[in-house]
Amino acid sequence: MRPSPLRWLAGNVGTLVLAFILALVVWVSAVITADPNQKQTFRPVPIEVYGQDPGLLQVNDIPNQARLTLMAPKSIWDQLNNNPALAKSWVDLAGLGPGEHTVPVKTQVSASPVRFVQVEPREIRVNLEPLVKREFLVQLTVSGELPLGYKEGNLTMNPGKVTISGPASSVAKVAKAHASLDISGATETIKRVVPIEVMDQNGEPVANLSVEPKTIEITQPVSLLGGFKNVVVKVATTGQVANGYRLTNIQVSPPTVTLFSDNPQLIDGIPGFVDTIPVDLNNLSEDTEISVGLNLPEGVTTVKEPKVLVQIGVASIEGSLTLSVPVEVINLAPDLRAVISPKTVDIIVAGPLNVLDKLTPSSFRVVLDVGGLPPGVYQRPPTVDFAPENVRVQTTLPETVEVSIELPPSPTPTAIVPATNRSTPTPATTPTPRKTPAAF
Repeated sequence: MRPSPLRWLAGNVGTLVLAFILALVVWVSAVITADPNQKQTFRPVPIEVYGQDPGLLQVNDIPNQARLTLMAPKSIWDQLNNNPALAKSWVDLAGLGPGEHTVPVKTQVSASPVRFVQVEPREIRVNLEPLVKREFLVQLTVSGELPLGYKEGNLTMNPGKVTISGPASSVAKVAKAHASLDISGATETIKRVVPIEVMDQNGEPVANLSVEPKTIEITQPVSLLGGFKNVVVKVATTGQVANGYRLTNIQVSPPTVTLFSDNPQLIDGIPGFVDTIPVDLNNLSEDTEISVGLNLPEGVTTVKEPKVLVQIGVASIEGSLTLSVPVEVINLAPDLRAVISPKTVDIIVAGPLNVLDKLTPSSFRVVLDVGGLPPGVYQRPPTVDFAPENVRVQTTLPETVEVSIELPPSPTPTAIVPATNRSTPTPATTPTPRKTPAAF
């Protein structure tokens, strides 16, 4: 009699289970052999921060990367290495208030199968403090001295205060918001943008703070005292350099000098420049330096050295020419007028002799850009805006000119004399005497 299937199955269960286990072992062994597990430390993974209260600030340094040691098949490692974004690391600060907290570093790998062997660090310490904002007036330190004859006006700062924000403990250390300005040697109004420094009571900087704005604009007016005047030095010359040589450059140091007189009317009558004692160029064949005095009116002196240094450049001929060209003001505001002193400058040009022979002052354009300047007196360098082709401008004399920018005077109303009906007397006609013929 043939046994039933159920009886056969019941009698061979052990054999079937053993066969299944052997088959599974063989399969796993084959898989492992083809795709073996590997233990490796993955490249550093950025630690992200979630859930932090916006009214709190993290005041201590925390690790910004985690290192993951994983056990995974080679095929999984290939996926991770090709796409590092599959591994993530983060800390959750949701619900945490001010103070120190120890939070675990959480990780996730979007690939399987993977077994975590080690996470470094496993947890981190976080110190949270309230965010505090305070306003401080800017304290300005002015250093340096103006040249003799100049005075300071009323200084202005824009803005005059700043907002400092940061952790409560750092803001509590702040004693002042500080800025500094050096006015050494200034001869005209200073406009400068300077950074803000946040300091404690010992004058040391306080870190971990935000300053808004980070800079302020400082305006320090600078003007001359009565009896003083700053003018441009213009070099006067006589004669010509040696045959076969040309004049390439004339420079004067300093380019401007400050004059003084006990008579305010006398100092006011001096134009915006002063000539040197004439410098003799005759027979010069090499570069020369010479110290010369200034041609000053009686009763007027210089504040510093009475002489200036004139540097004369001389080179063998290609060809040079000195032309007196008027200075043209550009970019002047329509509601202002400008007065230049001197009104012309001498330009020394070089080039082929056949080109130089055809040049006139109208061949050049010299401009002085006063764009954006408010009313006042300034020393500015003129610029040669146009020059003929193949001609090189060697130098401009003087190197700087004085420009006075001012508001035009208000028109004076003209008195109108009403007409009258008076008749104009007609002059009497004087009879012409007749000549009487002489008697014979």
